[in-house]
Amino acid sequence: MDSSLLVPAAIVGAYLLGSVPFAVICSRLFGLADPRSYGSGNPGATNVLRSGNKAAAILTLLGDGAKGWLAVFLANHFMLSNVAVALIALAVFFGHLFPIFLKFKGGKGVATAAGVLLALDWLLGVAVLGLWLLTVAFSRYSSLGALIAAVGSPLLAAMMWGANSRMLAVTVMSLALIAKHWQNLQRLLTGTEPRLGAKKKAEKG
Repeated sequence: MDSSLLVPAAIVGAYLLGSVPFAVICSRLFGLADPRSYGSGNPGATNVLRSGNKAAAILTLLGDGAKGWLAVFLANHFMLSNVAVALIALAVFFGHLFPIFLKFKGGKGVATAAGVLLALDWLLGVAVLGLWLLTVAFSRYSSLGALIAAVGSPLLAAMMWGANSRMLAVTVMSLALIAKHWQNLQRLLTGTEPRLGAKKKAEKG
């Protein structure tokens, strides 16, 4: 392949990889309803968990995280520039948020973002995952964990790397995660956000 086409092709490939809907695929494998038809309607691991099938939810989580990790890992493996790696990270992340295979209506991006961060810098990834896990463990709100992790990730990236293209990519992902969780934030403020493991059916949105 012409080297001038390598980065654009990698960006398109990363977007298509990000578009793979593991929530829908895993649900079908386990004979579950389409995750877009219940709970929050979000094709992601947290909503698949509301089906009661933990194995399907775990596989969804791993699949969504792995695609984010793989795209950035390959970009680093082939020693692409920092700018190219940052663009590929954004492409796989936004592929999950706006997947071509689901008419651009995708998940909220938490697991895919985690995979991206782990591939960019495993220390950053572990630190952000720690923020998410601690928040969820104490609050039992997955959305609150995502919001705390989204706010913390660019701050940690700036402390670890300084200002560069990868830090900018992390900041863009953070803003997109907050936007995707805006309705969850409103429900958290009004006390109507469902906790993990709650029996009550989640509100649409």
